[in-house]
Amino acid sequence: MAALPTIAEFADGVRAGDRAMLARAITLVESAKGEHAAAAQELVQQLLPAAGKAHRIGITGVPGVGKSTAIDRLGANLLAAGHRVAVLAVDPSSTRSGGSILGDKTRMARLGKTREAMVLVEAAGFDVVIVETVGVGQSEAAVAGMVDFFLVLLIAGAGDELQGIKRGIIEIADMIAITKADGDNLARAMKALATFQAALAILRPGSADWVPPIMTISAHANRGLDELWAKIVEHRDRMTATGAFAAKRRAQAAAWMHDLLQEQLLAALYRDAALGRRIGELEEEVAAGKRTPALAVAELLAMLGLVRQGLGSAP
Repeated sequence: MAALPTIAEFADGVRAGDRAMLARAITLVESAKGEHAAAAQELVQQLLPAAGKAHRIGITGVPGVGKSTAIDRLGANLLAAGHRVAVLAVDPSSTRSGGSILGDKTRMARLGKTREAMVLVEAAGFDVVIVETVGVGQSEAAVAGMVDFFLVLLIAGAGDELQGIKRGIIEIADMIAITKADGDNLARAMKALATFQAALAILRPGSADWVPPIMTISAHANRGLDELWAKIVEHRDRMTATGAFAAKRRAQAAAWMHDLLQEQLLAALYRDAALGRRIGELEEEVAAGKRTPALAVAELLAMLGLVRQGLGSAP
């Protein structure tokens, strides 16, 4: 097996826009091997100053909404306009990973590594990063918390009106687009548009900075996508002017640190064989109603040496 490039070689290759090196760097940060973790974090740290200049767009939608078609068409339009576009597809069920652009998407098997991958593609010079959620679940809120703009794609006539409201996706959306607004589906799309306009007025009062727009698009006919992108740019301009854009980026960086802290604390628990066994025992006691969750957590913290005088003690 060929040896990994050095951190300096990785960093130089990524900054130079070498796609093969970028692919290997993304594979490195996505790796679950413990020996790769330190190298991955050192690489991200070195590339951090070169990142942060891209426009980060999160896009979600239920299966069948035409999400891939919309992203491919939007990406092609942006490429034609002179942008460099990278797409990260968050798919926790996938075992595939590797660097790629548009048609050959990078599939991130672990949601928590998407932030690191964004740093890499931004350092490589991509000025638009699209983060696509694959399927539905908890990934929507997580992706919304790491991008500048969160777009929700819905399709008329498939129960999405109620589904979107129930899952609360509408409440975290910066914009909603009704897809496949063409042919026989056009009338249904326009009806759905009116439904969501009424729903947003109730669920999410307009703010001084941004009122989430709702529009119809047809990726197949490439209709509405230029207007969609114009709204995304307008959002960034408005948020930048008020200072909200920079504030959101700072909050996201702090949240990234806290997420990593939680991840590492849990990893420390499970790395210790005795702690791992005790976690299983405590889970059974809590499930059986023999111990409160708070006391179970206090015991685990004490075993880790994290309980201080006055903050709690092991039972």
